Amino acid sequence: MKWRKLGVVWNTDGSKAWAKTHGMGPTPFRLNNEVIRVFITCLDDQGRGRPGYVDVAAQDPTHVLGVSPCASLDIGNPGTFDDNGLMAISIVQTEPNTLFMYYAGFEICTHIRYRIFSGLAVSKDCGETFTRHSQAPILDRTSKELFFRCGPFAMYDEGVFKLWYVAGSEWTSLNGKPMPVYDLRYQESKDGIHWADTGALSMAITGEDEHGFGRPWVVKRGPNDYQLFYSIRRRSFAAYRLGYAESTDGINWVRKDEEMGLDVSPGEFDSDAIMYSAVISVGDKTYCFYNGNNFGEQGFGVAELIA
Repeated sequence: MKWRKLGVVWNTDGSKAWAKTHGMGPTPFRLNNEVIRVFITCLDDQGRGRPGYVDVAAQDPTHVLGVSPCASLDIGNPGTFDDNGLMAISIVQTEPNTLFMYYAGFEICTHIRYRIFSGLAVSKDCGETFTRHSQAPILDRTSKELFFRCGPFAMYDEGVFKLWYVAGSEWTSLNGKPMPVYDLRYQESKDGIHWADTGALSMAITGEDEHGFGRPWVVKRGPNDYQLFYSIRRRSFAAYRLGYAESTDGINWVRKDEEMGLDVSPGEFDSDAIMYSAVISVGDKTYCFYNGNNFGEQGFGVAELIA
């Protein structure tokens, strides 16, 4: 693949209490043929994430049409799994104006740095506002997926909900700092709400350099043709890089990271890191939204597929 970077699309100006910094995890949803609604997560002055959205023109995704006036969903109540912030990861339309938002909830811990589990929120107004399905996570801790069950990418396909997510029960040390270890899992659900305690291993980290995958994004091009866009945590960079894989069943993947064709750019907002790729096609155009340095501190960018 060959991409042309179009630059930064949007970053917060810091004027709103819920959006002091960052534009993390761009999650595009085709509102109609003219508008792409990109759900993003911004941080408050305590570093806690809340999702909102940025509407962009489908034919020119650098042209911002509108921004949500307030957060679409607040942080969880004290003691809940998302009381230290949440991050929108994927959107599934279940009815004409009804959206399921799958998100990661962050909980600060004492003996480990944090835990991350997955929640579900529902919108009846096409993403203007969301309401929690439950104050408990839909992917909670289990004995085999103890600390992390997060990064949930869902798809309704062939009469079932399919879910790709990252999970793990370990930490590793990187330059003296504890860092999470997790790989890619997969499972299915009839309603998109109730899930098994353990997913099937879909793609494992490899070698000594990798210690985790981030934010899977799956595109189904045909009955037996799946693409996986994801982020790779590497020790050597101490930062994310983008990865790419293909599959005939959506479960077993052949890694083709060298074919991703989208990497860091010296001197730009993505000079040190590039992550959280999310790919969407509208008409004859295909775009990849993504973050750069420090998890989207300078907002989110977009690239257009040209070959």
